[in-house]
Amino acid sequence: MKGPREEIIYLPCVYRNTDIEAPDYLATVDVDPKSPQYCQVIHRLPMPNLKDELHHSGWNTCSSCYGDSSKSRTKLVLPCLISSRVYVVDVGAEPRAPKLHKARSLPLPLRDPVGRRPAQLSCLQFSGRVIEPKDIHAKCGLAYLHTSHCLPSGEVMISSLGDLEGNGKGGFVLLDGETLEVKGTWERPGGAAPLGYDFWYQPRHNVMISTEWAAPNVFRDGFNLADVEAGRYGSLLTVWDWQRHEIVETLPLQDGLSPLEIRFLHDPAAAQGFVGCALSSTIQRFFKNKGGTWSVEKVIQVPPKKVKGWMLPEMPGLITDILLSLDDRFLYFSNWLHGDLRQYDISDPQKPRLTGQLFLGGSIVKGGPVQVLEDKELTAQPEPLVVKGKRVVGGPQMIQLSLDGKRLYVTTSLYSAWDKQFYPELIREGSVMLQVDVNTVNGGLKLNPNFLVDFGKEPLGPVLAHEPRYPGGDCSSDIWL
Repeated sequence: MKGPREEIIYLPCVYRNTDIEAPDYLATVDVDPKSPQYCQVIHRLPMPNLKDELHHSGWNTCSSCYGDSSKSRTKLVLPCLISSRVYVVDVGAEPRAPKLHKARSLPLPLRDPVGRRPAQLSCLQFSGRVIEPKDIHAKCGLAYLHTSHCLPSGEVMISSLGDLEGNGKGGFVLLDGETLEVKGTWERPGGAAPLGYDFWYQPRHNVMISTEWAAPNVFRDGFNLADVEAGRYGSLLTVWDWQRHEIVETLPLQDGLSPLEIRFLHDPAAAQGFVGCALSSTIQRFFKNKGGTWSVEKVIQVPPKKVKGWMLPEMPGLITDILLSLDDRFLYFSNWLHGDLRQYDISDPQKPRLTGQLFLGGSIVKGGPVQVLEDKELTAQPEPLVVKGKRVVGGPQMIQLSLDGKRLYVTTSLYSAWDKQFYPELIREGSVMLQVDVNTVNGGLKLNPNFLVDFGKEPLGPVLAHEPRYPGGDCSSDIWL
């Protein structure tokens, strides 16, 4: 928390499901108020393929490898949600102008076990830059990749949502920490969970917990209410034995439909954390019992709003991202549909206390197509948000907190197919990144009116920017041991 203030932010930018035939790219944004390029995209690194759907990112090494002098945080790992490729980006040489990483060629045997010649294996199947889906399919039987975390061993692990056919399969791809070659699955053969999404581990308690969205065939092309009614969205947390790499418990969630982002407390000795459940709009607290088993309880419920002019008579908040401050004092989450960003004091984790709320767009703004008929929280629909002359479309989605806890960065794109369905104007106008000032003493959120990154003005046309990431690690990339 005493580290230097962030100066640049990396964001994956997506063109899939837009009218623009161009590759996704990694944007570098200047967020240093002293810089003449403040609030500007200063570099764009295009990927070599189309329609990947860049989504989240992680590091080749992080705080879980603290003290290992052989490790350095120089490579950003970018799994693709749809194509199942993994791009490895070198941010060490020029942090403000990243490049695709070129793996060095290693000495190889005359023939590998399936008879291919060394020339076919040069640069470890990266083509110098990319881990292709065929390698992941062959060695892991997994696809539709999401969360990337580095491990204390120095390896990199990436969660999957499905198999090659788009059926649900919550497994984990393991990459060698040095070569970034696909080693196989982290879990034992045949031991994947039925569904997957995010994960977090806590070695002091010999545990990893993973979450579940839905099978790729369910969510890939958009949201269908019939899939909810048929029970095709996840409602469990999966508890894994960290040392044995196998499932030991599944935790059913009360009012916990589609648990997405999961966060243990940052304190490595803590045996509890929180998960945000999107479709039911709840925050659930999970915790370890005295006997060593795990339990979960609902601690926050965002009530739905009765509406007119929307696809359903009731609109959920749709909690799509959560964060914990590095001192484990505040929890933040975004309601992508309702349009508000929230801050809760979690000094008592069993009783989170609302300390800040800020509306940043959303589907219920005044003057829009949706009329709120009954609201258990608000007395009036929020005003549309205009920042530096631009009306913000979409709602708050991915969030990232500065190390000192004083600034939140917020983007507005969720996933291209759902953006197109719920906020079609995002496709036409592109997403934005906003910055919110945080009161870390008494709690509270205030929009910075001088900060706006408008991804509707990109050189190739409007683009969908997703998860913010700092070069030195942040609240959602790093795990402490």
